[in-house]
Formats: sequence, structure tokens, C-alpha cells
Amino acid sequence: MTTTEPIRVAVLDDYQRVALTFADWSPLHGRVKVDVFTETLHDEDALVERLKPYAIICAMRERTKFPASLLDRLPNLKFIATTGMQNRGIDVAYANEKGISVSGTGHAGDSTLEHIWALILATARHVVHEHAGTKAKRQLWQTTVPTGLASKTLGLVGLGKLGIKTAKIALAFDMNVVAWSPNLTPERAAEAGVGFIATKEELMQLSDIVSLHIVLSERTRGLIGAKELALMKPSAILINTSRGPLVDEDAILQVLQTKRIAGAGLDVFDVEPLPLDHPFRDLNNVTLSPHMGYVSDDNYKLWWSQTVENIVGFLDGVPQRPLRILT
Repeated sequence: MTTTEPIRVAVLDDYQRVALTFADWSPLHGRVKVDVFTETLHDEDALVERLKPYAIICAMRERTKFPASLLDRLPNLKFIATTGMQNRGIDVAYANEKGISVSGTGHAGDSTLEHIWALILATARHVVHEHAGTKAKRQLWQTTVPTGLASKTLGLVGLGKLGIKTAKIALAFDMNVVAWSPNLTPERAAEAGVGFIATKEELMQLSDIVSLHIVLSERTRGLIGAKELALMKPSAILINTSRGPLVDEDAILQVLQTKRIAGAGLDVFDVEPLPLDHPFRDLNNVTLSPHMGYVSDDNYKLWWSQTVENIVGFLDGVPQRPLRILT
């Protein structure tokens, strides 16, 4: 691909302003002009205004969505380089129909697994609350009683690769681990060394900690709603590092506001970044993180270096790591 003017590249949603420092972009010097954006836009008209000049867009996971309606309004777009080898925020099939190539990257380490346990431990042990009080020079030395994990029951909604790894760590804490998902069988649960639960309702009633490890789809949207949350123990904790819409946000907000359960650890939300005036920000029984489950230095080094490789491949007519179409 040749042109007299450098091809314009947009790097989107680089919240930490690190995309250009975690990789060597010199192979693209003189071939492209790179602009970096740190603010996520949700309004489609605003996105079109921002992105219309760009032939290449670098997407960070699903922070900015690319449905067919947006792709139709970006006439200059020829290539999307996204991080990871799956991105449900991009209509890959439609992009390909329009002649827009989409490439992804590999991943490094187990950052999501690490973050799951960071949230479980921080929430169960009230780390954020006690940290804030200690830093604020609170006179009362201790104000909360942590929840011990040994002998407690961890209920996994979903038992894929990540769920199995989460279970292994729970067993090291001497927890009981059970699992349920729409397609889980007793045999698969037994292979993973966890107890099989036949119904979602039973898992919600039995578990001291419920952690979600299931893919968001039209079938699983709102999987945990008011009815399910009402079944949880008053001492129970909900952990969500998967996708926000798996849980009815109004329902979990009401449960937390009324202290119907002990707390929650949330890394994902219906709208991201979480609006500044969102009620979650005012609660003292929820541990919040800004969708950092997949974020790590190791991942960023691999993602951005392979993003550069993918752009070079596109420019040279040698596609790298084409994204598969999800069904």
C-alpha cells in the first residue's frame, strides 16, 4: 500500500498514555502519522467526527465499540488492530464484508486471574476501607471484621479455563468450590475438582462468594438479577470481572445500598468509564476497579508490539493474526 501522504492511525482509549512507550513504533516511522486519544466516546456522531480521517484504528479491547452502524460511517477505514484475539465490540463479519481487515494479538500472563483474587481478598478483608481510614489518620485503629475464606464456599458461575484456575487457588485457601453454568455437566465439574450445582438458584443460596466467569451474550445478559441476588446470604460477596451487563445493575445497586449482602467487588460496568456521578462511587461496601482485569505490563508489552507488527503487515499486504468471527 503506497501513498504520497502518511497514512493516519488513531490509537484509541489509551487511558494511561502508554501505547507508544510499551512498544517500538520505529518500523512505522515515515509511513504513518499516529494520533493518540485517551478519552472514550460513546456518542456515535462524536466518534464519526473523531475517526473519519483515519485509515487505521487501534482499539484497546472493547472500550470503543465498532458496530455496523459506525463502520458504515467511516469511509476511510481500512484496518482495525485490536488487542486480544477476541473483541465482541467489533462486528468483524460486517467489517470484512466492507473490506475492512481486523487483526488481534496474543496475551501474556494471567492478569485476570490475579485481579479476581485481588478483588476477592480486598473485598473480604475490607482492605480499601481500612487503607483509606489509616491514611486519613482515623483515630479508631480498626473498624471492620474481615471475612475468613477457609471453609467458606466459592460459587463459580461458569467453569472455563479461568474458572478452573480460580478454583485451584480457592482450594489452596481451603475453600469449598462449586460451579454452575447452563452447559456444565457433573463430569466436567469433577474433572476440575469442584462440586457440580444443578441450578443457578442453588448456587446463589449456597455460596459465600459468587464469582462470574461466563461470556456475555444475549442469552446471558442479566443472568444475575433481583431474583438471584435475593437468594444470596446476607454475609455473601459478589465478584464480577467478566462483563457488567451479566448482572442487572439496578438490582445489584439496590442490594448494596440496602446492605442486603455484605459487599461486592466489581471491575466491569454497563457503561465504561463509570460515570462520575454513578451511585456505585458513593457506597462503602463495594470495591471498584476500572476494568483492569486484563491490564498488566506483560500484556501491554505484547499487545502493543504485536499491534505494530499487525499494522506493518497490513501496509505490506501480508496480514497478521486476523481476528476470527465470533458466533
